[in-house]
Amino acid sequence: MGEKVTLEVAEGIALVTINNPPVNALSAQVLQELEEILDELTGRTDVAVTIITGAGERAFVAGADINQFLGLNGVSGIDFARRGQGVFNKVEELPMPTIAAVNGVALGGGCELALACDLRVAAENATFGQPEVNLGLMPGYGGSQRLPRVIGVGLAKEMIYTGEAISAQEAYRIGLANRVVPRGQAVEEAKNLARKIASRGPLGVRLAKKAIDWGRETALRQGLALEAQHFGYLCGTEDAKEGAKAFLEKRAPVFRGR
Repeated sequence: MGEKVTLEVAEGIALVTINNPPVNALSAQVLQELEEILDELTGRTDVAVTIITGAGERAFVAGADINQFLGLNGVSGIDFARRGQGVFNKVEELPMPTIAAVNGVALGGGCELALACDLRVAAENATFGQPEVNLGLMPGYGGSQRLPRVIGVGLAKEMIYTGEAISAQEAYRIGLANRVVPRGQAVEEAKNLARKIASRGPLGVRLAKKAIDWGRETALRQGLALEAQHFGYLCGTEDAKEGAKAFLEKRAPVFRGR
C-alpha cells in the first residue's frame, strides 16, 4: 500500500502497520495513508478482524510530529485536530472488531489511536500517556473523550492533567489494556485473539459491535431496542441456525456470514 503504512491480509485478519521511524509519528503522510487503508477495509467482507500496530519494538505510535505544532494558530489548530479525529473516527467505525497491538510507546496521538480500537493488547514494555499539557496543549485526536469512556472520568482526568505516562501493567489494572504479554509478542497475541474472534459468527460479532458502540452514546432504553432489533435479525440468518445445530450436534459450527 503506502510508504509508511502497510496492509497485509491473511486468514481473514488484516494487519495494518505504521512504519515511520524512529517513533512512528503521526505525520500528515501517515494519516493520509492510514485513511486510505481504512477506507479499503470498510468495504471488505473478507476481513473478520483488523489489527493496528507500529513497526519495531520501540514505539506503537509516539504521537504527532511535534514540528507541526509550531505553525499552528487558533484557526489552523482546529483543522489539525479535526483531521486526526476524522481518521480515528474511521478506525472506530470499521465494521469489524479492531485490536491495537501496542508494542511500545503509545503517547499522545498514539494513545488516542489505541483508544479508537475496540481492544488493546500491550507488550510489557509499552507505555500509555496523554502528555499534551507538557506542551501547553490538550489531547486533540479524541483523548479527552475516549479515555474517560474506557477507564472512567477520574483516572482519565489524572492522566490528562498530569501528562504522566503509565506502564502496561497499570494500563491493564485500570482497564486500558485488555492483555499484557512479553516484549515482542503483542502482534502475535493480537493475532491469537483475532483468530478466536474470527471463528465466531461474523454477523453476530459485527452487530454486537454496532450495538455496543451505538448504545454507549444513547439512553439505555434506546440501546435495548437496538439490541432487540439486531438479535431478531440474527435469528433469521443461516449462521444462527448453523450455530444452534452445531451446538446440539456437539461439533464446531461452520459460519458463512449469511
